[in-house]
This record gives sequence, C-alpha cells and structure tokens, in this order.
Amino acid sequence: MRALLVKYKSVIRFIVTFLAVYAALTIAYNFYLNSSDGSEFYPDYLTNLVAEQTKALLNGFGYDTKVLPHPDEPSMKIVINGKYVARVIEGCNAISIIILFISFIVAFAGKWKSTLFYCFAGSILIYAFNLIRIVILSVGLYHYPWRQEIMHTVIFPMLIYGVVFSLWMVWVNRFSKTIKPND
Repeated sequence: MRALLVKYKSVIRFIVTFLAVYAALTIAYNFYLNSSDGSEFYPDYLTNLVAEQTKALLNGFGYDTKVLPHPDEPSMKIVINGKYVARVIEGCNAISIIILFISFIVAFAGKWKSTLFYCFAGSILIYAFNLIRIVILSVGLYHYPWRQEIMHTVIFPMLIYGVVFSLWMVWVNRFSKTIKPND
C-alpha cells in the first residue's frame, strides 16, 4: 500500500489539491449567493452585471436591448427589439466555470506568481469569452429561435469548455511544475 502511495504521490496530491480548492471556492461562492438578497442587484450582483454588460454590448451592435428582472424566477430577461429572447441565470455568469478552471490550475501549480497571474488572467479571459458567448447566443436566438436547443446545449457550451480546456493545456505544457515522465 505504501509503495502505491509513493508511486502515485503526484496524482494523489493533484486530486486532493483540486478537490480542496474546488470545495473551498464553491463554499465561498455559495456563501456569496446565499448572502445576496437581490434587493439592489437582482438576482445577485454578478448575474446582474453579466446581464447589464450583455445589454451594453448588444446596444453597441445596434440592437435595442433591455434587461428586466424575471417575475417568476431569479434571472434577468434579455429583450431585443421588444422580443424576449433569453434569460441570464446565475449559471450564466461563468463563476462555476472559473472555479473549475482555478482549481485545476492550482492543482497543477507552477511558480506562485505565475500561478496567481494565470488564474487571474484566465478568469478574465473566461469571463469575457462567456460574455461574448451570451451576446452571440442572444442574437442567434433573436434571428433563429428554432435553433435554440443546439445553440444553447451543444455549440456554445462546447466553445466555452473548449476555451477552458485550451487554457488548461497551455498551463500544463508551459507553466506548471509537473514532473515529466523522463525526468
């Protein structure tokens, strides 16, 4: 048993670190969500921010866009040219994806400064890409509502997770202190 623990020490360290960081960040995020009462920023600050930034970008592209609190659920409705096209829910703010991203990067940590910088820069990139994803999805739903299922459940999740996977691969191959098989 001890020989297995020694042999797979780096794998065990990765799994334990990943799970510990993921649990800590998820607990902190859930604390944030539970403390958000939605009175000033509905349903919570980050989801509201994503909805407002989506509106600003869509208006910048010439679409008359409004975001309105959804009357029946904790989300923001995106209305383009008077047509309700989508809703921004808590899961649309990319925080859960960023938590997953950071957990992986910390579990494959490199130098302290580069790990911290990469977590920050990668989180900003994921957030921005997610915002662009919501804008394009909203325009797609406005023009092609019958393609909702494939756009929302296949194409756009594949793109956002593709970006996260690419960032992970860059990290592992360029910056982390992983032990190479022939070292």
